[in-house]
Amino acid sequence: MNIDELKNTWNEDIGNETPEINTEQRHKINLPLEKVRKNMRMEFWWVVGIFIFAFMVCSVCRPFKLQLYITVLIASMLIVTVFFYSKFFKLYNNISNTELKTNDSLKDLMTQLNLNKQYYLSYYISFAPFIVCEILIVLEFIPWPQPLSETKIALILIGSVIGGLFLLFFSGKFWFHHYYGRYINHIESLLKELKR
Repeated sequence: MNIDELKNTWNEDIGNETPEINTEQRHKINLPLEKVRKNMRMEFWWVVGIFIFAFMVCSVCRPFKLQLYITVLIASMLIVTVFFYSKFFKLYNNISNTELKTNDSLKDLMTQLNLNKQYYLSYYISFAPFIVCEILIVLEFIPWPQPLSETKIALILIGSVIGGLFLLFFSGKFWFHHYYGRYINHIESLLKELKR
């Protein structure tokens, strides 16, 4: 075989592996992608608003020690949020710039969406330590009619962690499905249609 024959064989193989997606199918895929982008923007601005509100509440907390603890806690939450939102922002840019012309590009998009599902759940679960810190602050600064025993404090902390983890996990799953999951499922069904 000479080099020209190898090039032709190579080009034929590449062309066979990546079939084109027609314009109608692209429009069907772009509609759920636009919904995902819209929900990502909306969720981002909600989070910005929540943090602004939280820092405003911190500014009026007294005594100073309580204000300091809550401010540090919320600043730590903000750092975790910035980390995860940098991942979400990367997906947002990829969705916005995606040229869905082949099945391979659609499969790549699905991989990114599924990876971000894991990021989303990890984001919610990463707030478990913050629940512990919040409970410690509440136990420290709320005046109790009688001092709490060590057993009660331990039960409150353990119960808060277990309850908080379940609440965070299920709320993360619920919000992901509500904002993104149904659109991702729609894209997956379109991908299955294209394989036929």
